[in-house]
Amino acid sequence: MKCDCILAGVGGQGVLSIAAIIAQAAAAEGFSVRQSEVHGMAQRGGAVLAHLRLSGEAIAGDLVPRGGADLIISMEPLESLRYLAWLSPGGALVTAAEPMVNIPDYPELGEIHAAVKRLPKYSLVDAAALAKEAGLARAVNMVMVGAASPYLPVKAETLEETIEAVFAPKDPRIAEVNKLAFRKGRGEA
Repeated sequence: MKCDCILAGVGGQGVLSIAAIIAQAAAAEGFSVRQSEVHGMAQRGGAVLAHLRLSGEAIAGDLVPRGGADLIISMEPLESLRYLAWLSPGGALVTAAEPMVNIPDYPELGEIHAAVKRLPKYSLVDAAALAKEAGLARAVNMVMVGAASPYLPVKAETLEETIEAVFAPKDPRIAEVNKLAFRKGRGEA
Protein backbone atom coordinates (compact mmCIF):
# COMPACT_ATOMS: atom_id res chain seq x y z
CA MET A 1 0.00 0.00 0.00
CA LYS A 2 1.27 3.45 -0.95
CA CYS A 3 -0.21 6.91 -0.63
CA ASP A 4 1.58 9.95 -2.00
CA CYS A 5 0.17 13.27 -0.81
CA ILE A 6 0.68 16.93 -1.59
CA LEU A 7 -0.37 19.32 1.19
CA ALA A 8 -0.78 22.95 0.22
CA GLY A 9 -1.82 26.26 1.69
CA VAL A 10 -0.68 29.63 2.87
CA GLY A 11 1.56 30.40 5.82
CA GLY A 12 -0.26 30.17 9.14
CA GLN A 13 -2.98 27.79 7.97
CA GLY A 14 -1.50 24.68 9.57
CA VAL A 15 -0.26 22.76 6.54
CA LEU A 16 2.77 21.46 8.42
CA SER A 17 0.58 20.44 11.36
CA ILE A 18 -1.53 18.36 8.97
CA ALA A 19 1.61 16.69 7.65
CA ALA A 20 2.84 15.98 11.19
CA ILE A 21 -0.47 14.45 12.34
CA ILE A 22 -0.79 12.19 9.29
CA ALA A 23 2.90 11.21 9.39
CA GLN A 24 2.80 10.32 13.11
CA ALA A 25 -0.40 8.32 12.72
CA ALA A 26 1.00 6.45 9.71
CA ALA A 27 4.24 5.66 11.55
CA ALA A 28 2.20 4.38 14.51
CA GLU A 29 0.55 1.89 12.14
CA GLY A 30 3.91 0.74 10.81
CA PHE A 31 4.03 2.63 7.52
CA SER A 32 7.27 3.98 6.13
CA VAL A 33 6.97 7.78 6.05
CA ARG A 34 8.91 10.39 4.10
CA GLN A 35 8.19 14.11 4.19
CA SER A 36 9.57 17.21 2.53
CA GLU A 37 8.49 20.80 3.18
CA VAL A 38 8.81 24.09 1.35
CA HIS A 39 8.12 27.09 3.56
CA GLY A 40 8.91 29.92 1.14
CA MET A 41 7.63 33.26 2.40
CA ALA A 42 5.13 31.52 4.67
CA GLN A 43 5.40 34.03 7.47
CA ARG A 44 4.18 36.68 5.03
CA GLY A 45 1.18 34.78 3.74
CA GLY A 46 3.15 32.96 1.06
CA ALA A 47 2.73 29.44 -0.21
CA VAL A 48 3.49 26.44 1.98
CA LEU A 49 3.89 23.01 0.42
CA ALA A 50 4.60 19.60 1.91
CA HIS A 51 5.18 16.31 0.14
CA LEU A 52 4.12 13.34 2.29
CA ARG A 53 4.73 9.77 1.22
CA LEU A 54 3.32 6.75 3.06
CA SER A 55 4.04 3.16 2.12
CA GLY A 56 4.08 -0.37 3.42
CA GLU A 57 7.54 -0.69 1.88
CA ALA A 58 10.72 1.42 1.91
CA ILE A 59 10.39 4.78 0.13
CA ALA A 60 13.27 5.91 -2.07
CA GLY A 61 12.74 9.67 -1.96
CA ASP A 62 10.90 12.48 -0.22
CA LEU A 63 9.27 14.12 -3.24
CA VAL A 64 6.03 13.07 -4.90
CA PRO A 65 6.61 12.95 -8.67
CA ARG A 66 4.45 15.06 -11.00
CA GLY A 67 1.36 13.07 -11.86
CA GLY A 68 1.96 10.75 -8.92
CA ALA A 69 -0.08 12.21 -6.04
CA ASP A 70 -2.89 10.02 -4.82
CA LEU A 71 -4.20 12.93 -2.78
CA ILE A 72 -3.90 16.70 -2.60
CA ILE A 73 -5.04 18.28 0.66
CA SER A 74 -5.30 22.04 0.41
CA MET A 75 -6.18 24.64 2.99
CA GLU A 76 -7.04 27.13 0.25
CA PRO A 77 -8.78 26.56 -3.11
CA LEU A 78 -6.42 28.57 -5.34
CA GLU A 79 -3.43 26.76 -3.84
CA SER A 80 -5.14 23.44 -4.64
CA LEU A 81 -5.22 24.35 -8.33
CA ARG A 82 -1.55 25.35 -8.31
CA TYR A 83 -0.52 21.72 -7.68
CA LEU A 84 -2.89 19.85 -10.02
CA ALA A 85 0.08 18.80 -12.18
CA TRP A 86 1.08 16.52 -9.29
CA LEU A 87 -2.32 14.78 -9.07
CA SER A 88 -2.48 11.30 -10.58
CA PRO A 89 -5.33 10.52 -12.99
CA GLY A 90 -7.09 8.52 -10.24
CA GLY A 91 -6.14 10.90 -7.43
CA ALA A 92 -8.45 12.99 -5.26
CA LEU A 93 -8.39 16.66 -4.31
CA VAL A 94 -9.68 17.71 -0.89
CA THR A 95 -9.73 21.47 -0.43
CA ALA A 96 -11.16 24.04 1.92
CA ALA A 97 -13.75 26.13 0.10
CA GLU A 98 -12.79 29.43 1.74
CA PRO A 99 -10.15 31.59 0.09
CA MET A 100 -7.16 33.26 1.71
CA VAL A 101 -7.07 36.38 -0.41
CA ASN A 102 -3.41 37.33 -0.10
CA ILE A 103 -2.79 38.77 -3.56
CA PRO A 104 -4.39 41.80 -5.23
CA ASP A 105 -5.49 39.92 -8.37
CA TYR A 106 -7.01 36.89 -6.62
CA PRO A 107 -9.26 35.16 -9.17
CA GLU A 108 -13.04 35.11 -8.76
CA LEU A 109 -13.95 32.42 -6.22
CA GLY A 110 -16.74 30.97 -8.37
CA GLU A 111 -14.23 30.27 -11.16
CA ILE A 112 -11.89 28.52 -8.74
CA HIS A 113 -14.69 26.36 -7.32
CA ALA A 114 -15.86 25.52 -10.87
CA ALA A 115 -12.32 24.36 -11.76
CA VAL A 116 -12.24 22.13 -8.66
CA LYS A 117 -15.66 20.67 -9.54
CA ARG A 118 -14.42 19.63 -12.98
CA LEU A 119 -12.07 17.09 -11.37
CA PRO A 120 -13.22 13.45 -11.29
CA LYS A 121 -12.60 13.09 -7.52
CA TYR A 122 -12.84 16.13 -5.29
CA SER A 123 -14.23 17.37 -2.01
CA LEU A 124 -14.85 21.08 -1.48
CA VAL A 125 -15.14 21.48 2.30
CA ASP A 126 -16.71 24.38 4.21
CA ALA A 127 -13.89 23.93 6.69
CA ALA A 128 -14.12 27.31 8.46
CA ALA A 129 -17.78 26.79 9.37
CA LEU A 130 -17.10 23.24 10.58
CA ALA A 131 -14.18 24.40 12.74
CA LYS A 132 -16.41 27.06 14.31
CA GLU A 133 -19.10 24.43 14.94
CA ALA A 134 -16.45 22.36 16.71
CA GLY A 135 -15.68 25.34 18.93
CA LEU A 136 -12.33 26.57 17.61
CA ALA A 137 -11.95 28.56 14.39
CA ARG A 138 -8.24 27.67 14.24
CA ALA A 139 -9.09 23.95 13.98
CA VAL A 140 -9.67 24.23 10.22
CA ASN A 141 -6.59 22.08 9.61
CA MET A 142 -8.02 19.22 11.70
CA VAL A 143 -11.31 19.52 9.77
CA MET A 144 -9.23 19.01 6.64
CA VAL A 145 -7.45 15.96 8.09
CA GLY A 146 -10.89 14.50 8.78
CA ALA A 147 -12.18 15.33 5.30
CA ALA A 148 -9.11 13.71 3.72
CA SER A 149 -9.08 10.68 6.04
CA PRO A 150 -11.16 8.36 3.79
CA TYR A 151 -8.44 8.69 1.14
CA LEU A 152 -5.62 7.85 3.56
CA PRO A 153 -4.45 4.30 4.38
CA VAL A 154 -4.44 5.20 8.09
CA LYS A 155 -7.34 4.30 10.39
CA ALA A 156 -9.52 7.17 11.63
CA GLU A 157 -9.01 5.92 15.19
CA THR A 158 -5.23 6.22 14.84
CA LEU A 159 -5.56 9.74 13.47
CA GLU A 160 -7.76 10.71 16.45
CA GLU A 161 -5.30 9.12 18.90
CA THR A 162 -2.50 11.12 17.29
CA ILE A 163 -4.50 14.35 17.54
CA GLU A 164 -5.04 13.58 21.23
CA ALA A 165 -1.33 12.88 21.76
CA VAL A 166 -0.27 16.11 20.03
CA PHE A 167 -2.77 18.51 21.60
CA ALA A 168 -3.50 17.06 25.07
CA PRO A 169 -0.14 18.13 26.59
CA LYS A 170 -1.01 21.73 25.65
CA ASP A 171 -4.58 21.60 26.94
CA PRO A 172 -6.96 18.60 27.11
CA ARG A 173 -9.87 20.83 26.05
CA ILE A 174 -8.01 21.84 22.90
CA ALA A 175 -7.42 18.16 22.14
CA GLU A 176 -11.15 17.45 22.44
CA VAL A 177 -12.10 20.37 20.18
CA ASN A 178 -9.54 19.30 17.56
CA LYS A 179 -10.85 15.72 17.64
CA LEU A 180 -14.39 17.06 17.20
CA ALA A 181 -13.16 19.16 14.25
CA PHE A 182 -11.60 16.01 12.77
CA ARG A 183 -14.92 14.15 13.14
CA LYS A 184 -16.86 17.00 11.54
CA GLY A 185 -14.49 16.98 8.57
CA ARG A 186 -14.75 13.20 8.29
CA GLY A 187 -18.53 13.54 8.26
CA GLU A 188 -18.25 15.83 5.23
CA ALA A 189 -16.11 13.36 3.28
